Amino acid sequence: MIRAMQWIDTHHHLDAPEFDADRAAVVARARAAGVGMLVLPAVMAKHFDTVRTLAYEHRLSYALGIHPLCTGEAADDDLDRLADALRAHAGDPRLVAVGEIGLDLFVPRLDVPRQEHFYAAQLKLARDAGLPVLLHVRRSADLLLKHLRRIEVPGGIGHAFNGSDVQAAAFVERGFRLGFGGAMTFERALQIRHLAATVPDHVPVLETDAPDIPPHWLYRTADDRAAGEASARNEAAELPRIARTLAELRGWSLEHTAAQTSDNARAALPRLAGLAA
Repeated sequence: MIRAMQWIDTHHHLDAPEFDADRAAVVARARAAGVGMLVLPAVMAKHFDTVRTLAYEHRLSYALGIHPLCTGEAADDDLDRLADALRAHAGDPRLVAVGEIGLDLFVPRLDVPRQEHFYAAQLKLARDAGLPVLLHVRRSADLLLKHLRRIEVPGGIGHAFNGSDVQAAAFVERGFRLGFGGAMTFERALQIRHLAATVPDHVPVLETDAPDIPPHWLYRTADDRAAGEASARNEAAELPRIARTLAELRGWSLEHTAAQTSDNARAALPRLAGLAA
């Protein structure tokens, strides 16, 4: 049975306002579904204390970083705030990564040089802290890799990865695992499903990116929304059902999928190994 297994959701924005009304219930549903650990990445400096507090309140884990989509409103001294937070919590076992950081070349009119400035600076902070990174990768794999070749970090996770086979191999060569979630459940997501099926066994990890990237059974089309049907919120309790797709694509049992992806997550984020699920 799925509920007898233990899963790790490597990317869940529990601090998002979509969870304000029932945050504790979201965690309870996740645990009832067998999702024993969530990684909560920050996206802005003002959220650093929030994700840490949530991690301790619910026995989860967290990451600290500035999201590329938030760099436009971030203050220049937010990088100093991140450096201070990483120093202050250097020995915190629940701080498992620097993230969510990266580059987004999909959203128009973003300041790419400013994104690069924040990304490179955060890679240096991760390197100095000895922490892996959670990377936002959206049409930006090659540029992300360019900086990773210059600033080496102890691996991490390429979140919601949708690059080419060559790009995937380049991240794997640098010690990264790749995150697969709701997008993988869509039959038309051919490249994502191809990667999920073919990357080496030690590479895939599972994630929801909740409340975003819903699986196909939660997705609402533009017509649905126009007709008044609310967009469905993703959450960690969906992870075991999402995992069925990975199991089917790879020819794995669910039991093996749970064990392998959890082992992969702990390899990518070593401090997870010391936390009880």
